[in-house]
Amino acid sequence: MLCKRVFLVGFLSLVLASCASRAVPAGPKVRVLAVETFLADIAQNVAGDRLTVEALLPVGAEPHGYEPTPRDIARVAESDLLIANGAGLEGFLDSLLRNAGGHALLVEASAGVEGRTAQPGETPFTGQVDPHFWLDPLRVIRYVENIRDALIRVDPEGAEVYARNAEGYVARLQELDGWIREQVAAIPPERRLLVTNHESLGYFAERYGFRIVGTVLPGLSSEVSPSAQQLVRLVEAIRAAGVRAIFLETGSNPALARQIAAESGVAVITELYTHSLSSPDGPAPTYIEMMRYDVQTIVEALRE
Repeated sequence: MLCKRVFLVGFLSLVLASCASRAVPAGPKVRVLAVETFLADIAQNVAGDRLTVEALLPVGAEPHGYEPTPRDIARVAESDLLIANGAGLEGFLDSLLRNAGGHALLVEASAGVEGRTAQPGETPFTGQVDPHFWLDPLRVIRYVENIRDALIRVDPEGAEVYARNAEGYVARLQELDGWIREQVAAIPPERRLLVTNHESLGYFAERYGFRIVGTVLPGLSSEVSPSAQQLVRLVEAIRAAGVRAIFLETGSNPALARQIAAESGVAVITELYTHSLSSPDGPAPTYIEMMRYDVQTIVEALRE
């Protein structure tokens, strides 16, 4: 029997591959897989008790340079719905989908989210979209809407549940946004300066009034290396702006950051959770707790 792959672009950015005579299982039988741990948590809040959402990447994995395992391929092949961040974050996804085959419905959670342009002093994106939308909680509202609609597509009988859960989680995201604004208010405006491992906090900075002074790795991905001239310019920029700290994601190699910090006289903060949640017993086991932990870490480093 001839199988067709149908591409739906727009609000849901869905990709469906299925045989015409084979329906996607409904209700609790639906197998839902999200690529990143933070994305799995967001999706689980929309799914509620009706479905279980699993993460493809393990805790601590960095999606920019992740290499799928044979088990990953099998899990994708067995899934009914695959949720990805999209916008180029998961560079491995195309080949993974080709190898997996199967009948999974793919949704890009970030579909329809407005991308940002580089701020003064940042490395130009050279046409790339910054994929780190989720570090702005209000942009995650679109994630929730896209995930809600994808769940309804594979499980129409759960539509009311998903709509209700999505509405409740959006309210929590709005509450989180207000809490972050209150916390950031404790930092004098002239100290709201960020230097990060790579360009990951742009949407966060844009939402809450920070300025990105520079990054250790020059670009949107952590899979790049700076030149000696770029490092010299970063040290000069840190000194000129009065930066107080360099912030690194968990799992980042701190060697270059510590070298820059030694030359510029600033601190290195190594425990931000950005691309992955922590383990369940860690400080950032959910998306909302991850954002709260990161904000508290940033505020403590910059307010005094």
